[in-house]
Order: sequence, then structure tokens, then C-alpha cells
Amino acid sequence: MFDLLAQQLPQFLTWQNAQFFFRAMMTTLFMAVLGCGIGFILGFIVVLIRRAQGWYLLPLRFLMVAYVEFFRRVPFLVLLFLVLFFMKGLGQDISLFSVASISIVIVSTAFIAEIVRAGLDSVHPTQSHTATAMNFNQMQTLWYVVLPQAWRVIIPPAFAFFVMFIKDSALASQLGVIELTMASKLLNFRGFSALFVFSVCLLLYFALSYPLTRVGWWMEKRFETSRRG
Repeated sequence: MFDLLAQQLPQFLTWQNAQFFFRAMMTTLFMAVLGCGIGFILGFIVVLIRRAQGWYLLPLRFLMVAYVEFFRRVPFLVLLFLVLFFMKGLGQDISLFSVASISIVIVSTAFIAEIVRAGLDSVHPTQSHTATAMNFNQMQTLWYVVLPQAWRVIIPPAFAFFVMFIKDSALASQLGVIELTMASKLLNFRGFSALFVFSVCLLLYFALSYPLTRVGWWMEKRFETSRRG
């Protein structure tokens, strides 16, 4: 076994393989950033709809609650295939990267909406009541009073969710998206030892996740210090 590894090592450590892994790593990162970034915006909109006043918005509020509760409990891999077959059923010629990104948006919207809702609810209602007494409208109250305090609760778990999804995006390899896990499989299929390719894959996932995790820790400590202050 070790003789075989020694023979393969010079062939494995090539510029072409390094470029292949780098492109796959960037695909993984971009897929997570795109999906979770759009999901954050849509999740925020979902929460605003859920908090909107008026009986005529009741069906829409119920729909938003149902969306969050449903897609927080659907396995991501199942959703990937459902989105793929749905798009193909509509006759859409869509790339596998787009399918994976849409799936991430659907899931991240549901999870981040719940994070944002918890953050907004963490602000004591008297803050909103005081703003209303000062003739702030609903949007002004949200923007100038509630959000500045809620960010301290929203940002750390939202960032942790993003880092987690960098790893979970490996499931997109089941569709054939050439991200880190799929790149490792392809090199393994070409005859390179699984020990080589998946060790590199593991290290690259760590290289992506650990710096972002440290940023998340720094943000959490900063917000915690600000809250105490």
C-alpha cells in the first residue's frame, strides 16, 4: 500500500490537480455565499410579513409560517432532487450549480427567517411601544429601534449557519456539481488513492470553515461586549 502511495504522490502533486481543487473550493464557497446571502434577504422578508399587522394579511402570514416550519424539516438532499426534477419537468435547461443554489436558498430562507424572528423578539416590547409613543411608524421603529438591538442576537447564529452550510453543500455532489467532494470523487475515479484525494478535501474544507468560524467567534464576542456595555 505504501509503495503504491509513494508512486502516486508525484503524479498527484501537480499544478493541474491543484487548480482543479481550487476551482472546486471556490465553487463550494460561492454556492454557500450565494445561497445563504439570498436566503438571508428572503428570510428577513418572510419575518416582516409574519410580523405585519392586519387581518387581510392573515393568509399570507400563515403561508410564511407554514413555509418556515416545512422547509426546516425537509432533508437537504431530498430537496436537491426535488428541485432538479421540478425544473426538468418544466422543461428548463438549468445548470446543476443553479439547482444546488436554489435549493440552498429555499432551505436557508427558512432557517434564517427563524433566526431573524428570534432576534427581533429578543428586543423588549416596551422599546417598540416607546417608539410608537414618539410617533415612529412601523418601519421607523424596526429600522431605528429594534434592528440595532436585534443584530446582536441575529448575526452570530446566522453566521454559524452559513459556516455549517459550507460543509453541508457537499451533498450537492450527489447531483454532479463539481464542488470539493465531487472533485475528490473524480480524482479518485481517475486512479488516485482515496487517502490522498479525501485528505486534501478534508484540509480544504477546514481551510474554508476555520477562518470563517474565527470571524464568527470574534463577532459574537464583540456583540456580547456591546450588549453588556
